[in-house]
Formats: sequence, C-alpha cells, structure tokens
Amino acid sequence: MTEADRLFGRFPGFVQEYIYSHGWQGLRPAQLFAARVLLESEDNLLLTGATASGKTEAAFFPILTDLYENPSRSEGIVVLYIAPLKSLINDQFARMTDLLEQSGIPVTHWHGDVGVSQKEKLLKNPRGILQITPESLEAMLMKRGTDLLRLFGTLRYVLIDEVHTLIAADRGNQILCQLARLSCIIGHSPRRVGLSATIGDAELAARWLGAGSGRETAVSAPEHEKLRWRLGFEHFYIGNPNEDQRPNAAKGKSGVADVDAGYEFLYDAVKDQRSLVFSNSREETEYVTATLRQIAKRRGERDVFYIHHGNLSAALREDAERRMKEGDEIAVTCATVTMELGIDIGRLQRVAQVDAPTSVSGFLQRLGRSGRRGDPPEMIEVFREETPLPNAPLPQLIPWGLLRAIAIAELYIGERFIEPPRVKKMPFSLAFHQTLSILASSGELRPSALADRILSLPPFENVSKEDYRTLLLSMLENEFLEMTEEKGLIVGLKGERLLSSYKFYAVFKDSEDYTVRCESDEIGTITNPPPVGDRFALAGRVWEVVETDLPRRLIFAKAVDGKMEISWPGDSGEIHTRLLEKMRDILFDTRQYPYLMPNAAARLETARHLARNTGMEHSMLIPIGGSTFCLFPWLGTRAFRTLRRLLLRHAKVLGISDLSCEGCCYMTFKAWRSDGEVFLARLSRILAKEGIDKDALVGLSESPAYDKYDGYIPAELLRRAFATDRLEADEVLVRFGQEDS
Repeated sequence: MTEADRLFGRFPGFVQEYIYSHGWQGLRPAQLFAARVLLESEDNLLLTGATASGKTEAAFFPILTDLYENPSRSEGIVVLYIAPLKSLINDQFARMTDLLEQSGIPVTHWHGDVGVSQKEKLLKNPRGILQITPESLEAMLMKRGTDLLRLFGTLRYVLIDEVHTLIAADRGNQILCQLARLSCIIGHSPRRVGLSATIGDAELAARWLGAGSGRETAVSAPEHEKLRWRLGFEHFYIGNPNEDQRPNAAKGKSGVADVDAGYEFLYDAVKDQRSLVFSNSREETEYVTATLRQIAKRRGERDVFYIHHGNLSAALREDAERRMKEGDEIAVTCATVTMELGIDIGRLQRVAQVDAPTSVSGFLQRLGRSGRRGDPPEMIEVFREETPLPNAPLPQLIPWGLLRAIAIAELYIGERFIEPPRVKKMPFSLAFHQTLSILASSGELRPSALADRILSLPPFENVSKEDYRTLLLSMLENEFLEMTEEKGLIVGLKGERLLSSYKFYAVFKDSEDYTVRCESDEIGTITNPPPVGDRFALAGRVWEVVETDLPRRLIFAKAVDGKMEISWPGDSGEIHTRLLEKMRDILFDTRQYPYLMPNAAARLETARHLARNTGMEHSMLIPIGGSTFCLFPWLGTRAFRTLRRLLLRHAKVLGISDLSCEGCCYMTFKAWRSDGEVFLARLSRILAKEGIDKDALVGLSESPAYDKYDGYIPAELLRRAFATDRLEADEVLVRFGQEDS
C-alpha cells in the first residue's frame, strides 16, 4: 500500500466523497504533506502553494479526520480559523459548509457583518469550527473573559489564512498576542496551521507562525511546476499623440482614441471576458471603473463593470463578489488588494493590472486569480505615462513602472524569487494596544505583573524592560492608565475613551470616514466631507452632495453623470532592493521579452538607448544639466530611505545641497562640478571611517509616527523603532562602501 493510499484510507467517508465529487484523481503533494504532519506528528504546519492549489482543503482533510476519529467529549470550539478579510471568511464559510454537510461538525463565522442571533447561538452552544477576524477575536478576549474557557477549552487547531499578509504587520503580531493569551487561559497550546500562496522565506515564516507555541513547525516544500503563463504588457502615452498607438477599431473619426488609448485598450481586453482589473490604490480603482463605464456608454455597449475596495459598503462588495461567482455571464470587477486574496470567485478568464504591482508577491497573488481548473493564468498589464517634454530631465524619461513589471516577472520566472517578510522588532503601537486590552480584560494589575504579561508575548521579545517602563510612565502621565492607592494599574479616563469605540479592536490605522448614502442605500465611505452641491467619486460613479450630517458623520448624495478623482490617505508599500537591482539589469541588457507587446517593447528600447547614451550603465551618478546631478542607487525603500538621511547628514562634507527624491528610483541634488566628480569617493570614505549609525540618522526633534497608536508613544521610542524597523544600513554599505562604486 502506498503512503497516499494509506493516508487517504484514514479520511472519513464524507471527506473521501468530497474528493471523488470534485474529480480529483488522487491526493496532491500539499495534501499528502499536510495529512502526514497533522495525523502523524504533533507539529505545527506551514502550508505553502500556488493560488487555487487546494491548501484550505489540504489542511482541513486531516483536521476533520482527527476530529472524526477523536470526537470531543465536551462542548467547545475545536478549530479556530482566522482570516484577515470578512469577504474571505464569508467565502471559506460557504466552502466549508459544503465539505462539512455530512460530517455533523458545525461551522460559524463571526465578524462585524454577522447577525447577533448567530453569535448568540454559538455562545449558548459552542461547537465545531469558528471562523473569525483578528478584530472580533480581540473583542472576545476583552469582553468575554468569563466565557473563554468554556468556549475554547477544547480547542485543538488554529488556522491562520493568508499568512504572508500578516507577518510584517501589527495585525499579524496581534494574532500572536491573542493566541498566547488564549493558551494561557485554556492551559494548553493548540496546534497552528498557516496557509499562504506567496512566502519568500519559509523558515522565517515558520518561526513567526510557531512563536510561543512550544512546538516545531513543519514547512511544505515549494512545488516548482513548469510555469504556464499568458502575459501581455502594453504601454501608452496619455493623450495619444501617435495615431499608431491603437488599432483602427478603437479610434474615433479623428483617427485617435475617443477617451484614452490605454484605457480603451484595457476596455477591449476585458469587456468580453470574466475579468478582474487590479489597481494599486483606491483612487486609481475608482478612476478606472468610471472610465471603463464611460467608454461603454460612448460605444453604446452594456455596462458590465463593478468595483471592490475597502471603502465601499458591504452590500456593494458582496454584489461584486456574487456577480463574479454566479453563472457564465460577463462581469468585470475593478479592485484593489481586497480581491487579491483567496476569495473563490469562480472561473476567471483574465486578470488585468493598471501599472505594475509593487512586489512579486502581489503579482503572483493577482495573476493566480485566473487560470483555475486547468487553464494557464492570464494577465494583461497596461502602462500609461505623459508624453515626455523635449527638455524633461533624464530620470523622467525612464519608464519606471514598466521596468518594475518586467523585473517582477523575470525574478519569479528565472529565480522563483518572492520578497522575504520583514518582522517588526519594536512594535510599540501594538504594545500600547495590548496593554489597554489586557487591563480591560483582567482588571487591576501590578506594574511588574503587567510588564511580565506583555513582554512574554512573542512580538515583544526585543522590547526591553526599560523601554516598556518608559511606555507605561507615558501612559500614566497622559491618563491612558491610572494608578490605584494599592499601587496597581487600571485603565485611565483617556484609555476608557479609546476602549469605548469598536475601532479599538483593530490595530491597523484607519481614518475618521464619513458614510455616504443615496436614499436608503449605503454606498461607502470618504475621508473628507464636501459641502452641499459639490461632487465626488465613489463606487465608480459621481455623486452630488444633497445634505450633510456632520455630528453623525453622514453624507446624503444623489448619483450624477461624469467622472472625477478622489483621494484617500495611505501609502504605496515597500519595494525590495532585489527588485531595483533587477530593474537595473533589464535597463542595461539587450534581451527581448516575449510578453512585451509592440508599444511596450519600443518604449523599453527607447529607454535602453537613452541609458547607454547618458552613461547610466557605467556610473550611478549622472550630471543632468548645470549644477544638478542625479543618483541612481538601485536600492529598495528602506535602504533608499537610509541613504537619503545619510546624505543629508553629511551634505556639507559631500558638497551637495537641495537633495530631493520621488519614490526610491533616483534622487537629485546640486553640487559644484568638482564636488560632483568626487561625490562617490567622498561617500565611500565616510562609510569606511564611520559606518552607518542608524540611530544617529533620526533627529532628536523627530517623532516618526506610522502605526495606529504611534501618536501616544514617547518620541524616543518612536525614533528607536524607526531606526530599527524602517532603516536598512547593510545594503547601503554594500552598494557604496567601495571607492570604485
């Protein structure tokens, strides 16, 4: 008997029937590995694999087998499934309902959109599997302390989905805190199972997943199957000055595109396909949706376009998901990262991307949304840029987005490279949050007992007792905490104010948004309320303000024709140095890429010709006119940030001024010609003599606030966290540490 037959034979009949009904010929490698680990060891499990490779089923088959073979003798939740998105929980809930129909094991999903009656039913009779968000689990830990042992006393497994989105974020570390606190309450550590399609450093991810569990973590080997992709990258100049940019079919009577050459190409690529169109921001998603609808209206064709992002109402998001799942009718949804994760939206024919993703991981997640059920994944990427002016400076003549897209594809095709996760070492915002959460659930604690609880949680292993004491003193001084006559700590007045809002449960930064309604329908949220009569964009449409209710943070609006831009606060994410280095290699190479369509191939060749003629291939520093120089360091976000601060600190010695940059592709500064010519040698000597003191690069007057509660953290701790977690010295030293740089 083979191992596959032996393990398959252990599965209960309803699991075997599920496998047969889906037409699977046998267990896949990931399913075999998961069954072996979970049925024949006590280890945790990190299960990696391509999107749609059956990771969820691979984890649940042996878990359900264990539950079936060893039924719980008392009531209680036996499996806790944690996911970062409500929509992912809703989707997995439907999938698990199908799998568990004959098992007798109930599944309950629990988040902000779930009705009270379902939650009360679970609280009265806790059984089976609970699917939950980190925020709802935080609320449970804080408000249901007396119920936790009854609810989770028989807990055996914790599944964490989309692990790659959580490792480097406070939200992921919040989950580790929650699991440690829960284990302390129930007296044992349940086994952990992590699921992810894109893990760049599996060993690091395994250490993160198992932190504080007291168990080893087994990691599934990556399955490097031969890639079968259909890629097409095309480039357009905004305004379409060149009539040859588009085929005649998409041109108006004037011989040019009616709306925009790039968007009309995108429209033609997806209008007859079940497709997702990804953008890198909510602003771009709104604008793309409105433009595609505008093109459909101009052509007299059916509007098949929907929209999906975090500022839309649940009803609109669920409508888009339903349209993508149901039937064979054409539907196109424009989305942000909210559709990037593992929601099953049926058989997609094509994925499109406006501009390049910021990471290999994001590219793979998005590409993997198509190509299921045996078909190869298919992605079209569209790049648009303003036509460069004749006197534009050198760096503005390089198509950075196109270079990044090619580099992302080539890094994975050639090296299977995925960015390794970056684990925070000094998450002070989370420490502030967990301090209030633990006191809210536990009541009064002595400072030493509170410090022991906080510093024993895995995310705070690098936080010293002195640093935490500084945080506690600040929280006392600012009335977030209060000391009793017995010298114990309780939540203070300002802390109570934070705890009174449901927004406290989330550790990610949110904005004070205004809810938009059209009559009785909720549309979504915007950050800044326009005055009555003004117009704004949301849900791919334009709205006119009819009435505002500022105290209740409500805006009543009516739909009108047109197209507008909208702006939300946020950042664009970090870019890895390996990606910048690959962009450099592509720019200085002569290789052709088969997925580049005619305009994109011509644009790359133009950029390569420019790079050769300006000497970029031989030096990182290029004079670009007068006393201005341009530095191309080919460093990722953190190292680039470090270099910029280093240059500002030593500007006088280096002989430079007016340093400026945009993104992390290049920086410009002014210098006398003689200073510019010896700039790299001077920088190399400074590094050889002094190295890089990251703490010294953060000014004493700075309070670098990035995370949700950073505004309440002492400035000295923020500076230390910034230097530790957001600066990268080694890569700068490697790049500039030799005089022949």
